[in-house]
Amino acid sequence: MEGLQLIGLLVGSFAVTAVARRSGISPPLLLVVVGLVASFVPGIPDYQLDPDLILLLILPPLLYSAALSTSYLRIRDNILPISLLAVGLVLVTTAAVGLVASWLVTGLPLAAALALGAVVAPPDAVAAAAVGRRLRLPRQIMTILGGESLVNDATALTAYRVAVAVTAGASYGILQGLGVFVLAAAGGVAIGWGLGRLVHRIRLALRDGELESALGLIVPWVAYLLAERVHASGVLAVVMAGLYLGHRSPQAHPMARLQTRAVWQAADILLESFVFALIGLQLRAVTDAVDSRIAQLALVGVVLMLAATVVRFAWVFPTAYLPRRLSRRVRDREPVAPPWRYPAVVSWAGMRGPVSLAAAAALPLTTESGAPFPGRDEIVFLAFFFTVGTLLLQGATLPMVIRRLGVEGAEHYTDALAEAQAQTEAARAAEHRLNELDDGNPLHEHVVATLRAGLESRTNAAWEQLGGRSDDVTPSEAYRRMRREMLNAEREVFLRHRNERRIDDEVFRRIQHELDLEEVMLDRE
Repeated sequence: MEGLQLIGLLVGSFAVTAVARRSGISPPLLLVVVGLVASFVPGIPDYQLDPDLILLLILPPLLYSAALSTSYLRIRDNILPISLLAVGLVLVTTAAVGLVASWLVTGLPLAAALALGAVVAPPDAVAAAAVGRRLRLPRQIMTILGGESLVNDATALTAYRVAVAVTAGASYGILQGLGVFVLAAAGGVAIGWGLGRLVHRIRLALRDGELESALGLIVPWVAYLLAERVHASGVLAVVMAGLYLGHRSPQAHPMARLQTRAVWQAADILLESFVFALIGLQLRAVTDAVDSRIAQLALVGVVLMLAATVVRFAWVFPTAYLPRRLSRRVRDREPVAPPWRYPAVVSWAGMRGPVSLAAAAALPLTTESGAPFPGRDEIVFLAFFFTVGTLLLQGATLPMVIRRLGVEGAEHYTDALAEAQAQTEAARAAEHRLNELDDGNPLHEHVVATLRAGLESRTNAAWEQLGGRSDDVTPSEAYRRMRREMLNAEREVFLRHRNERRIDDEVFRRIQHELDLEEVMLDRE
């Protein structure tokens, strides 16, 4: 991909994402549709999907960013359903899709068909998460879907390696394949945990926000490459490092937390826009490779999608309730069983993503004997059809399913109450410390009064969230509105002084940074 083509794709995908966000449309869906249409427009470059670009340059930062913002505690509380989906369901889907594909596609060996099954087995949560956040899905569902997407790529790619190796001529037995899987998973977790621990110690020693942020930018690639170097799971290494550092982030420098969040949010938008647009643009190249059998393979793709969907429903519902019947510990931890609508939403949120296409494109051209890799073009086409089909079908209908089932999180009140209680206790502790520091100096009276007023304002704002959706403007809302206008007035004065050369640009940027931080603190969701 040449420089101008890359820039054009980045700019175009960003523009489509901006339109989607402003219109309330799921960006991944619109990007794929626009890419599909653009692939047949004369003059559009032939964008070839480079698997290394996805698996090495794009996948690690996306996984790392998601892991940083994922609650380690919620992942631990839901480890059983996440494991059943990310490991159990992926392996079952691999087997089911592989068996159906070997039966339907003439000349496709079982091992190659299982490679296809591994390619399309892991759902991608980007589209589902975007819909879930917009429609306020319950936190448990979002945690399960997010946790599944963090781990399932590791399961699928490890199974994929074994299936490809067998197809290419390696002599793996079932026990050997299982051993490779276990060692890769354990190695990835160990490397990610060790690297996360090391990086955390380094950033504590640095105590420099900018250096800490810069250090965090290289972590995903270091974790991935270290793990892959020793044939461990790079995906699990990245996820584990991100979970560890995200959980320990309160010990990092405050500026590092602000910068890290902003940088990764911006990077997520660009990377996700780029990769989903690239998916749509593959249509022409993929169909050209199987030109004479498009209709037949498309029918096979529909059957495979149906099989994978049935398997997901057949797996999710029993595993949502069976552990409760078998384990008293599960019943004690969750006294109330989830309503059937929860597993229904999880079952339908099975959209595939860029990892499936990258894995398919990474299939070797030949086996160890030099013969062409059996069914390679068919596997690539079916992976593309499967990915785009689930994105357009399930991704487009997921909002309707959520609304029809009436699935909505009820955490707003409990979150607001917990925040208010914690804020009150924190204010008491801060006031106690302020009393200890107050030396009675008349020169400090105004400072102490200002600090006490700030404590009272934050506490009142926390309790005001429990007041419902009244049209009345609360004191805290009025304070934020008026203080924001005051900040704008201050900023205009400093800007005028900068433009009139009365203060230097460096001074202006420092003052502007302080004003920006205060304005960010005023914003409450």
